Amino acid sequence: MGANYPRKIIHIDMDAFYASVEVRDHPKLTGLPVVVGGAPASRGVVAAASYEARKYGIRSAMPSARAARLCPQAVFLPPNFENYRAVSAQIHEIFQRYTGLVEGLSLDEAYLDVTQNRLGVPSATRLAQAIKREIVAETRLTASAGVAPNKFLAKVASEERKPNGLFVIRPQDVASFLLTLPVAKVPGVGQVTLERLKALNIATCGDLQGMPLAELVHRFGRRGEYFHQICRGNDDRPVEPSRERKSVSVEDTFAEDHDHLPWLLVKMRDLAERLARRMEQAEARGHTVTLKLRLADFRSFTRSRTLPHAVDDAETLFAVGRELYQQSGLAGQKLRLLGLGVSQLDGDPEPAEDLRQMTLWDGAAPDELASPGSLL
Repeated sequence: MGANYPRKIIHIDMDAFYASVEVRDHPKLTGLPVVVGGAPASRGVVAAASYEARKYGIRSAMPSARAARLCPQAVFLPPNFENYRAVSAQIHEIFQRYTGLVEGLSLDEAYLDVTQNRLGVPSATRLAQAIKREIVAETRLTASAGVAPNKFLAKVASEERKPNGLFVIRPQDVASFLLTLPVAKVPGVGQVTLERLKALNIATCGDLQGMPLAELVHRFGRRGEYFHQICRGNDDRPVEPSRERKSVSVEDTFAEDHDHLPWLLVKMRDLAERLARRMEQAEARGHTVTLKLRLADFRSFTRSRTLPHAVDDAETLFAVGRELYQQSGLAGQKLRLLGLGVSQLDGDPEPAEDLRQMTLWDGAAPDELASPGSLL
């Protein structure tokens, strides 16, 4: 590859975080399949599952009713986010002992740039080992860590030895590692994209490297440029300690499927009012309004509109959401979920885009990546 890398990045991912906190706090649950999320009789979904539960095929975002069918003996618990946030704060205090360059992605996941760290230790691997030990000692929870010369590789590495694992990708090993890395492990490659890549006989990053940039762009648009860079390990994104909010959204899963327009409009107005309150609390205004629709058969669709002026008021949000629904081509079909969100917030550096295919909920490929430099 011949690339030089300027950074040493650690990606920390807590193991089955919500479920692990519950088991820690309720020792009688040790060894049992624990599921945190909605009750099986509700229309809720799984927020987290212990590794014992995962053996039965239970995964995050799966409907709780399906999880109960897969594992009838599973113990279902409602989430206690106040507790999870408190534990997350403990973990971040540990991170700060090593570096101020900490980018929290969620309560249970963060990037750390330890190129120049507070202990003056040159080995990122030793720092990751020390961080993992302190997390266990102070929280009685385990974390998996990935050590690599950039964020993309560190995140992939943290998945290699779960749970309670540590995996290191050294700069000199990047090229050989990527040759066999499944494209399914590349962030931004969802099930639909994966099927399209399979149809092109692309299964690994090595295969993807063999496809010309022009063809990738032709087939995948802007994401083609991202795939071209990322399959070569090129990711120059810095660790950003203060990540700006990129979107605000709310959604509602119904107790029963509905297709009655007046009823749905009442729900949509409620969503618009909740979204407006959330935006007010976040002091946010945005240009792109996105409507999420999930049908009774669990298929999800989104429709978006980018407005010339930033909005944050419930009336405008409701009006745009109603028009998006009427133009969605799905009116009259039974829905199990409605969602409403706003992105392209004031202050975002990127221009507004049509989010019809890649939305707040579905995620988007990272910003266009440049070639990395050298690791000191």
